[in-house]
Amino acid sequence: MAIRVLLVDDQPLLRTGFRMILEAEQDIAVVGEAGDGLQALDQVRALQPDVVLMDIRMPRMDGVEATRQITGPGRDGPAKVLVLTTFDLDEYVVEALRAGASGFLLKDAPANELVQAIRVVAAGEAMLAPSITRRLLDKYATHLPSGDEPLPDTLHTLTDREVEVLKLVARGLSNAEIAADLFVSETTVKTHVGHVLTKLGLRDRVQAAVYAYESGLVRPGAQ
Repeated sequence: MAIRVLLVDDQPLLRTGFRMILEAEQDIAVVGEAGDGLQALDQVRALQPDVVLMDIRMPRMDGVEATRQITGPGRDGPAKVLVLTTFDLDEYVVEALRAGASGFLLKDAPANELVQAIRVVAAGEAMLAPSITRRLLDKYATHLPSGDEPLPDTLHTLTDREVEVLKLVARGLSNAEIAADLFVSETTVKTHVGHVLTKLGLRDRVQAAVYAYESGLVRPGAQ
């Protein structure tokens, strides 16, 4: 079955460009468009898309709030949100990731990256390199806790090895790199990451990276 995509952007020309790129793919179908967050919510309810390609800065309701309402607690719909941002990494992307977005994509990304991003997010994975997550979080460290706060109780549900894996995820390492660093198999790393997500109630490794920073487990700029 084709991946059902909803395009959300307040610039009609951008929506038209995205539609032309995506509709050229046999496994992707653009089922609707919206020019702001409120329209996006209506379209999500009516069309039940698999992926919402979401701009951040829009009139009436921005992409952060729309993302929160689409993917927040208690939502059981299939829609995953892929946030669009400008080249300089919009500070609101951090809020969108907190709100439940599965990743972000630069607006000037090549067509093949857009298509791949849609497929990855539809498959339930996080769409961004962990190193980009870290660069984003480091850049907007002032929006995160200072690190002086006590670690949250939820961290104590993790084993020592799971904490170690979470730190490496937040540092931007892939599963293969974590496996090499810890001298274990990639399968073992995937298992640990899965346990971390389940215990902390997180959707994906993007949210795990955000959590590691917000909890103070990882300090911005630390190696």
